[in-house]
Amino acid sequence: MRRDGRVGLAHRRLSIIDLAGGQQPMSNEDGSLWTTYNGEIFNYLELRKDLEARGHRFRTKSDTEVILHAYEEYGDSCVDRFNGQWAFAIWDARKARLFLSRDRLGVRPLFFTIADGHFIFASEIKAIFCHRAVPRAIDPEALDQVFTFWHTQPPRTIFRDVQIIPPGHSMAVEAGKVRSWPYWRLDYALNDAPVDEAALTAQLRELLVDATRLRLRADVPVGAYLSGGLDSTVITGIIKRFTDTPLKTFSVVFEDAEFDESGYQDEAIRHLETEHHQVKCTKADICRVFPDVIWHTETPILRTAPAPLFILSDLVRQHGYKVVLTGEGSDEMLGGYDLFKEAKIRRFWGAQPKSRCRPLLLKRLYPYMKNLQSQSDSYLRAFFHVDAEKLNDPLFSHIPRWDLTAKLKSFFSGDVLAALRARDAVADMRSALDTRFPTWTPFAQAQWLETTGLLPGYILSSQGDRMSMAHSVEGRFPFLDHRVVEFSSRLPPRLKMKGLDEKYLLKRAAKDLVPAAVLRRPKQPYRAPDAESFFAGGKAREEYVDELLSAKRLRDDGLFDPGSVSLLLEKVRRGRAIGVKDNMAFVGILSTQLCLAKFVEETGVN
Repeated sequence: MRRDGRVGLAHRRLSIIDLAGGQQPMSNEDGSLWTTYNGEIFNYLELRKDLEARGHRFRTKSDTEVILHAYEEYGDSCVDRFNGQWAFAIWDARKARLFLSRDRLGVRPLFFTIADGHFIFASEIKAIFCHRAVPRAIDPEALDQVFTFWHTQPPRTIFRDVQIIPPGHSMAVEAGKVRSWPYWRLDYALNDAPVDEAALTAQLRELLVDATRLRLRADVPVGAYLSGGLDSTVITGIIKRFTDTPLKTFSVVFEDAEFDESGYQDEAIRHLETEHHQVKCTKADICRVFPDVIWHTETPILRTAPAPLFILSDLVRQHGYKVVLTGEGSDEMLGGYDLFKEAKIRRFWGAQPKSRCRPLLLKRLYPYMKNLQSQSDSYLRAFFHVDAEKLNDPLFSHIPRWDLTAKLKSFFSGDVLAALRARDAVADMRSALDTRFPTWTPFAQAQWLETTGLLPGYILSSQGDRMSMAHSVEGRFPFLDHRVVEFSSRLPPRLKMKGLDEKYLLKRAAKDLVPAAVLRRPKQPYRAPDAESFFAGGKAREEYVDELLSAKRLRDDGLFDPGSVSLLLEKVRRGRAIGVKDNMAFVGILSTQLCLAKFVEETGVN
């Protein structure tokens, strides 16, 4: 949008619903409204029927046209009626007003900046950088957030002056002013009504079935990811039981048994009788595709986990599929993460800090963290912040994670540390908490932090939408249907995690949909080989690794201390990287250097 009020709209969109409609910006009948759009409105058929009853006439079968007519009928509040995942803008010529919106949970990104009097927006930052007036620079405060929370806090992005509309927000640009507001917010307030566990189980199942059915709407074949975990198996089981959709499923397997879940995948495949396709991901594969991964994440990352999903989406596309359903969102909504268990155990131990038995639960929780197993109780107490005085800290659940990640800032250069001297990312987080936050249960507080932070900032952006769309595959997430989310937020914590049994209500609702082995299996977080992926026999697998981490390059770029990185690099090269900290540091530094090379310096590193 230019300072003279002129507007240019463009998009390139997958052909999924109405293959001939919605592939370019669309107008209403008289040309007074135009929209550019990325995403899907899954309940567009129901909305269209309602709008037709109100006198609206349609020229296409596309959900894009439904957005336009809904805006005509309901104005800005049209988004309240949408069930979907979207980033769109509507130019209202009569009002000389641009209206933008992003879906409730942040599946689809929507970035913007103001440069040389122009309001510029896009669903990818690289598109914004096509405008010559937009400066390119890493924001040190954003880097500080990534090296604390694993993601930036909206509206900040890793690039200075480029912002992102937060999930569940709309924005208007009118008369030279930009205004943003939330149209939807999570709420974990509990009521005092008696809990009918059987009724809630049935209601959860009914909601998930309908959410899945809606997300199968397409004019192209729809597949599903089947990892062998509970969540993807539940979604696949629903498709099998309640629809007539031909079932083709996809998964990634690893050469390293520590990360591989193929045994559980095989159980699910046999039980559900799917036509299944797997791709094996090696350490060399992760190193090979990592520059492409960062090109699509458009932000530094601290783990290599998005890389196998990048490879998996390529497999899906090779089989001619454009849409897959996945299980993302279940852990956040229904209490599946180890972090929730960890916080529960820490509170349990904190009530009797001298207990010798209670800390053993933490060791049992993380069997794959080998260094943790040999640590003393005093070390664990300090590491996990087990202190009676800290039990009432509203950020109690996340402090250990953030504290560990923040230690990576020791690799920052002197200039970056100086620029951040007056900043405190965690303090900023405290000041941004929802005003209702103190009234929620501790379990709900932890859920809110995950759902509003890591979910849109990392899980969906770096592992979900970005990795699938890199190969023109659309991911759809039934657990992120806003009706499922709102229902889950009202559940008592004991129905999400009973004792230390995660996703208790979901397991009850899905017990006849998934094989017993999958239902009973212990939670295994999705992980991939990290620093070890980039070296073999002491040598870097790809030239870009040594190039970006050379002392000269680090000095020239100015973000990291060359001496500290050199010591880490040598440790990784010799296979002596110790634990989570070394691995996150290496991946975080390398991915940041790739961001610089690809977006700021444009050196074309491959």
